[in-house]
Amino acid sequence: MTRTRRAVALLSGGMDSATAAAIVRDDGTLVHALAVDYGQRHVAELDAARRVAGALGLADFRVVKVDLAALGGSALTDDVDVPKDRDELVLGCDIPVTYVPARNTVFLAVALAAAEVLDADAIVLGVNALDYSGYPDCRPAFLDAFREVSATGTKRGVEGRPIEILAPLLEMTKAEIVRRGEAHGVPFALTLSCYDPTRGGTACGRCDACRLRARGFREAGRSDPAGA
Repeated sequence: MTRTRRAVALLSGGMDSATAAAIVRDDGTLVHALAVDYGQRHVAELDAARRVAGALGLADFRVVKVDLAALGGSALTDDVDVPKDRDELVLGCDIPVTYVPARNTVFLAVALAAAEVLDADAIVLGVNALDYSGYPDCRPAFLDAFREVSATGTKRGVEGRPIEILAPLLEMTKAEIVRRGEAHGVPFALTLSCYDPTRGGTACGRCDACRLRARGFREAGRSDPAGA
């Protein structure tokens, strides 16, 4: 009997991670959703992640708590204002205060542990190196380095079955992500791509994440079904 391929999807509740998970799901992979409660101020994203996992019909959904807020150092985890209304031309040109130190390193390490427990073949995440906020842990070099971690630091890796790190959106613009998401049935209306949502979980429409999302839908010639 042919073994079903499995993957762990890091699901943030935003449009990118949802699209990445849907792409891998539609390849015939059984996808397990994993969200991380890291003390983020935009905790509403965890509710969005749960909704998205259900709508995509993923195998299951779990939340792991890792308290990065105890370290601070970011507008997403500390008492620091989230930048608003920045010129779109400067987005991605610097490392903004919304960068959470080592966040993707921690997330991938947690996902790697989950993948080993599940005997999953891959981890999928929605990082993007084109229309993005300038984070160093969204670049190809970082992912290549973590592939080495997977190959050398896990049981599967030393047995010759390293867990793959899949980033299907890495070279896409936000507009391309919108179109691919539509093609794979991503419920964009359920997603939340905001660093500073209201208490009711409504996107602010002014932070970098909201502006990048709006640009993607605009350039794709679409209206954002979430109304962001």
